[in-house]
Amino acid sequence: MIETFFKGLLSDIFQLLNGIMVCFSTNLSWEVALTTFWFLFIIEFPRYYMLDLIVAFQQVFTWKSRRKRATLATRMLYIEKPLVSIIVPGKNEGKHIYDLVKSLREQTYRNYEIIIIDDGSDDMTPLICEDLKRAGYISKFFRMRLGGGKASAANFATIHASGKYIIHLDADSSLDRDAIEKILIPFYFDRRIKGVGGCIKVRNAHYSLCSSVQALEYLKTIMVGRMGTNMLGIYHIISGAFGAFEAEAIRQVGCWDIGPGLDGDITQKLRKAGYKVWFANDAVCMTDVPTSWARLFKQRMRWSKSLVRFRIRKHKDILWSDRNFSFLNMLSNMENIVYDFAFNYVWFFYIIMLFFMNVDRLWEIIVIGYLIRIAFSLVAFGVIMFLTERPRDEFKLFPYVFVLTFYHGYFLRITRLIAHTAELFFFSSYKDSWNPKKTSSIARAEGI
Repeated sequence: MIETFFKGLLSDIFQLLNGIMVCFSTNLSWEVALTTFWFLFIIEFPRYYMLDLIVAFQQVFTWKSRRKRATLATRMLYIEKPLVSIIVPGKNEGKHIYDLVKSLREQTYRNYEIIIIDDGSDDMTPLICEDLKRAGYISKFFRMRLGGGKASAANFATIHASGKYIIHLDADSSLDRDAIEKILIPFYFDRRIKGVGGCIKVRNAHYSLCSSVQALEYLKTIMVGRMGTNMLGIYHIISGAFGAFEAEAIRQVGCWDIGPGLDGDITQKLRKAGYKVWFANDAVCMTDVPTSWARLFKQRMRWSKSLVRFRIRKHKDILWSDRNFSFLNMLSNMENIVYDFAFNYVWFFYIIMLFFMNVDRLWEIIVIGYLIRIAFSLVAFGVIMFLTERPRDEFKLFPYVFVLTFYHGYFLRITRLIAHTAELFFFSSYKDSWNPKKTSSIARAEGI
C-alpha cells in the first residue's frame, strides 16, 4: 500500500515537472533544465527531499523491529522508574509557568521533580513560582537576582537536580501526555545514548502567515529532517525547548556554555565525549513561535550566528583527526557547515549568475523555478502527512506549501547570509542582548 502511494506520488511529481517545461518552453529539455536549475536538482533535492522519502521507507520497513525495541525499553524504564529532574530556566516567563506545570501534571510518567530558575525577572514570575511551590506544584524554585543568561540558569539548576536524567524545557512549552515517557525510552535502547531530543511542533500555527510557514518548516526540518539525520547517525542538535540528558554525562562535559546555539553546542560536547545522541520523533512538545517577520528575523539571526561561533570556531577540531576523532562526528559537523553555511554563499552567486545569463527570459526562469520548488514541496508534504501522528490538524497547513518556497528559498537564506557574514567578520553574537554583556565578555575572552 505504502509503496503504491509513493510510486504514485513520484510519478505525479515527474509528470508535473515535465508539464512545466513543455508548457513554458519548447526549448527547455531536461538537459537544459538541469543546467539552469542545477542548484535545486543537485544540491537541494538529494538532501532536503530525497532524504525525506528514504526516511518514510525506513519507517515502513523497520516498524516491527522498532516496536519490539520500544516495548522492551518501556518495560525497562518502568522497572527502574528513575527520578527525573525537569529544569525550566527563563526570564519574565511568569505567564507561561502555570500552563507548563499543568501539562506536566498530566504526564503518563510521574516520577519527576520540577525545578524553576528565574534568571533575574522583573515581572510576576517570582510570586507565581512561590505560590506554585507552596501548593506543591513545583519542587524547587531559585531566583537569580542578577541574570547571568539561560546557560547560567540551566547550570545552576543542574547542580541542584537530584534525578538520574535531566529534562531541559522552555517555559512556553507544553507537552503531549506521553512526551516525558517517550523521551526517556531511548536511553534504554543503548547505554551509550546520553542525550535525547524531543520533536518540537508549533502551537500557534494559525495565528499569522509568519507562524503558519514556521509550522510547516518545523514539521519538515525538525520532525522529518531530524529523523533523517538520526537514521544516518549524524543528528547534531537536541532542542533546548525539550531535551533529555543523563545527569552524570551532562555534568561530565561541563553542562551548558554561554552564548546562542546552546542546543547544538551541548549536543556536540556529548558527541565529542564519545556518547550517542538520539531523536525521539514521538516525544512531542508544542511551542509558540514568532508571529511577526521582524521578530522571526531577529530570532533566526541569533540561531544562524551560532553555527559560525560554535561549529566553525569552537568545535573546529572535530573536522580533523585527533585522539577523539569520530567519522560520524566529523560528518555531522560537515553536513551542517556545508549545507547551512557554505552552500548559502554558493546560492548567492548562483542567483546572480542565473539573473545575468537569462535576462532575455527572466520571467520564464522565475516561474519555472518556483513551480519546480512547489513540486519538491509537495513531495515533502506527502512525507509529513505519512509520518505525523496528527495528520488531520496538520493537513490544514497545506495551502502554505505554496508560500514555503519564498520562505525557505529567500527569507531564510538571506537571513543566514547576513548572520553568517556578521559573525564571521565582526563576532556580532557577543554583542547580542540575548545574553548579559558581562557573560558575553567573559565568553569571548575564553573563546566560547
